[in-house]
Amino acid sequence: MDNPHPDTDPDTDPATSTGLGPFLRSRRERLTPADVGLSSHGRRRVPGLRRDEVAALAGVSTSYYVRLEQGREARPSRRVLDAVARALRLGEQDTRRLHGLARPAGRRTTSPARVERVAPHLRELIDSWTGTPAFVIGHAQDMLATNPLAEALYADFGQCDNVLRMLFLDPVARTFYRDTDRAAYRAVADLRQAAANTPDDPRILRLVGELSVRSAEFRSLWARDHIRVPYEVKRVYHSAVGVMELRHEAFAVRSAPGQQLVVLQAEPGSPSADALALLGSLGARDRARDS
Repeated sequence: MDNPHPDTDPDTDPATSTGLGPFLRSRRERLTPADVGLSSHGRRRVPGLRRDEVAALAGVSTSYYVRLEQGREARPSRRVLDAVARALRLGEQDTRRLHGLARPAGRRTTSPARVERVAPHLRELIDSWTGTPAFVIGHAQDMLATNPLAEALYADFGQCDNVLRMLFLDPVARTFYRDTDRAAYRAVADLRQAAANTPDDPRILRLVGELSVRSAEFRSLWARDHIRVPYEVKRVYHSAVGVMELRHEAFAVRSAPGQQLVVLQAEPGSPSADALALLGSLGARDRARDS
C-alpha cells in the first residue's frame, strides 16, 4: 500500500506523548481525500479526512471510531487497529505506535474468526430447485453454497467466492450486471450494515481492507452514507444465453444468524424463463460430460 506520509520521528512528534486521540487526529488531518481515493466537493470545514470517512474506510461505524479517537473504546482489537492503520495510510512505525497507544502492555484482546457452515437440509433444499438459481451467503457476503443453476448463472466469473469481490475485482461484473452501479451500491450498503452490527469482525475487516487497497470504486462507495435499497428485478447478461430479467429475493436464515438465502426468479413464460431453462440444460450437459 502506498503511504503518502512517511512515519514521523517519535522524539519530535507531539502526538506520541499526549495519547491516542491526538495521535489519531494528527494522522487524520494530514491526509486529503485524494490520498485515499475519495472525491471532495466544495470547501471542507475540517483539515484532512473527516471522522466518518476514516470510519468508513476502516470498516467500523462512525460512533465506534469517535469513541476510539476520544479514548472511550476500552477494548479495540488488533484487527480493528490494523484496519484503522490502513485507513490512515500509516507506515510500520506509526502502526506500532497506534497499537501501543491503544493497547497498553498487559491488555490483549482477540476476536475469533466466525466459522460459517450451511446446514445440510438447506443445501438439499436449494439443490432441489432445479429451475431456480439459489445460493446462501454469509455475513460478509461470502458464497457459502450454490445450487447447480446458480453455478451455471455465475460461470462467466473467474471465481464465485464473494459477492463484493466479484463485483469490484472481476471485470466480468461490468458485462454481467446491466446496472452495475446499483448492484455495487446495494452490496456495499449491506456490508456497511453488517460492519456496524459487528465492528470487530475479522472477516469483514479483512474484506474491507482488501477491497480498499484493490478498488478505488469500492473506497469511494464505502466512504459514503448508504440507505438500503429494496431488492428488485435485475437485468443480467450470460455469455451463453444473453440478457435475463430476474427477480432478486433474500431471506434471513433464522437458524444461522447472518446468513441469507438468495433466490433469483424469472417471470413464468417469459423469454428470461426460457433462457434460464436453456442455461440449466447446458449446465446439466456440461456436468454429464465432466462426470
